[in-house]
Amino acid sequence: MKPIVIYKSKYGSTKAYAQWIAEELSCEAIENKGLKAEDLSDYDTIIYGGGLYAEVIAGVTLITKNISKLEGKKLVVFTTGITPLDCRDYYDKMVMEKNFKGDTQTKVKVFNFMGKMLMSELSLVHRTALKALKKLMSEKENPSEMERLLVTLCDCDGDFTDRKAIKELLDYVKE
Repeated sequence: MKPIVIYKSKYGSTKAYAQWIAEELSCEAIENKGLKAEDLSDYDTIIYGGGLYAEVIAGVTLITKNISKLEGKKLVVFTTGITPLDCRDYYDKMVMEKNFKGDTQTKVKVFNFMGKMLMSELSLVHRTALKALKKLMSEKENPSEMERLLVTLCDCDGDFTDRKAIKELLDYVKE
């Protein structure tokens, strides 16, 4: 097995998971900066990590737009975000639909990990978007469960990363 871990990280939690996974698999972890499918030809297992932003996995198009070029490789994607894992069913369905079209869903195994959201580290754009989202969702007359969750998540402030969470992904890769 010759794996590689690729990641796109804005605030650091995806990078942390990528490094932990790479350490456990004794392989390289590299940032997705201009990588092409051809750069991955020497690897039989591609592990890609990206943060979730409005259900879109940062940079995952490296995998999804090159799915035919990556044929025959074990493809693993992990996400980081602040949606609690015990309320992720609905959310994960949206993530899968937005990021993996057609039969791509059957070719990629996806894992989800808790990330971090430290208000002091967020960009002005992200802080502004969170305020707008919270205001919009708070003003709804009959908010759905997911909309109520989004209001709560807008006030999250903390690091929820957990190295132990990668065990299932590691077990899958080693199968």
